[in-house]
Amino acid sequence: MTLAPGLKPIEPEAWLAPDTEAHVLSEKRALMRDHRGEVYAAREGSELAALELASAVHAVAGPGEGVWTSALEAAASAVSDDLCVLMKDADDIWRLEAASLCAPTFWRLSEKLGEPLGGLHGPVPGANPGMVSRIHRMFDAVQPGQVLERFNWTVQPGAARYTPDQTPFKKMAAGLPVDHALDALWLRVERQTISKLPQSGAIVFTIRVAIDPLKAALADEAHTAAFRSAWDGIDPVLAGYKGWPHYARLVHAALAGLH
Repeated sequence: MTLAPGLKPIEPEAWLAPDTEAHVLSEKRALMRDHRGEVYAAREGSELAALELASAVHAVAGPGEGVWTSALEAAASAVSDDLCVLMKDADDIWRLEAASLCAPTFWRLSEKLGEPLGGLHGPVPGANPGMVSRIHRMFDAVQPGQVLERFNWTVQPGAARYTPDQTPFKKMAAGLPVDHALDALWLRVERQTISKLPQSGAIVFTIRVAIDPLKAALADEAHTAAFRSAWDGIDPVLAGYKGWPHYARLVHAALAGLH
């Protein structure tokens, strides 16, 4: 099996446990109730896969809390992770068929539901066609019982989790003074997993977002050096996609004031 960049196998028991972000569940459930049309969607034909996924989630996390209209929402209420279901269509193409998405990093579920992998990854620099082809082959090859994991990260001003649009962050960053940069910036880390359901054959894509003060991540010289190297060494095109030029003056000011 050819893995996409950054993916590595993990023990199946580590799929959703421990839930390091369980402290945000009350906030997540409120978002699910108050803004259902923005954070939940499902296409016809995805119901059985959603039920299968829900059973797997509840086996790990318990029944969740509240009364929900769909099995996928009930499962999502039990874990901090966002849950996405991808299925193959009649043309053998993987498409996003259902999702509960409460912590998107600059994308909207309404715009991606039903999209093939190319549409899901289209805005990412370098994603087409090479990365999309690799992910498609990996989806085909992954077996039930296997769990693959990867991490993404970025910085943001403020601690917001529901961020379908990066524009508010850019505006916020433009108005922040550099002398408060270290306190204003937060580290946003996405933990993503990929697995396959044994009965439906659907792919489950989970996303867990952790947001912590950047100051805590730069607690010593080694961590600061690693962050600086990653920040300065990124491909400029990818940096632009992540919005990093809008935060550069704040990041540089924060680093200048350390150690």
